[in-house]
Amino acid sequence: MRPPGGIIENMKKETKLKLAKRLKVIEGQVRGLQKMVAEDKYCIDIITQSSAIRSSIGSFEDVMLENHLLTCAKDQMSGNGVKKATAEILSVYKLAKKK
Repeated sequence: MRPPGGIIENMKKETKLKLAKRLKVIEGQVRGLQKMVAEDKYCIDIITQSSAIRSSIGSFEDVMLENHLLTCAKDQMSGNGVKKATAEILSVYKLAKKK
């Protein structure tokens, strides 16, 4: 269960705009990748584009995690949600290790 407010109330406007911009870039990269596949582009070029998308998503996730640590997790840690905050962060960490 998410804490009340979640991303909308706890995220700075600048951060939210930064993330929206990153998502637009990722969207464009994915469209470019689709076009490359449709046009039978060179395999290595397609893989290079795919890697760029993965890197962009990683950057998006970094900003999201930083925001979470500075807002939701900080609030949980100062209250009685230490176990919950720790479990959430560890689960994200474990997902990232599987990549």
